[in-house]
Amino acid sequence: MIFSAYIPGSKKVVGRKYLQIVTSLPPKAPMPIEIERKFLVQDNSWKKDKTGIYFCQGYLCSQPERTVRIRVTADNAWLTIKGAATGLARPEFEYAIPVAEAKEILALCPPCIIEKIRYRFLENDMYWEVDEFLGANSGLTLAEVELEREDQKIFLPTWIGKEVSQDVRYTNAWLAKHPYQDWAAAQKISSPDNKVSF
Repeated sequence: MIFSAYIPGSKKVVGRKYLQIVTSLPPKAPMPIEIERKFLVQDNSWKKDKTGIYFCQGYLCSQPERTVRIRVTADNAWLTIKGAATGLARPEFEYAIPVAEAKEILALCPPCIIEKIRYRFLENDMYWEVDEFLGANSGLTLAEVELEREDQKIFLPTWIGKEVSQDVRYTNAWLAKHPYQDWAAAQKISSPDNKVSF
């Protein structure tokens, strides 16, 4: 509530002063947005002489509207919150946390825990991230590339297969509840129907 009041002995008006304070605040920072495309990987020609990092991650919350993820490597850990996707974009907030605490939080996550080896490398002037899944999701390899805008043009390497950017089954949150090893062969190549949910 903005009000005006004359202060005796002063030429100041409280209401105007309050208004000046409000309007001088810095503009709100834009929400962090993740824009990415995701693909199946059809061969191992990308892998030559590359070294990956082991990731272990679980989900405290995995709903279409929001996910809360804990991710751990040997030396680092992050808490990540993602909102609902609109097209290829979704809000994402990520915070580094102590590894010891992350492992404790990971123990609170329901099975199955996602395990994978991630490779990050430059190809065709863009950084690609390739995930080789382990454990209950072994046999699945996905490639992701982050974009600055949804209509950004990219040159696809020869080892890239079918795009699955908007196929919810290939999200890590879905795989944590529905491991790839449990999928029927037909399901692994088909498109999802409108009944797919978390």
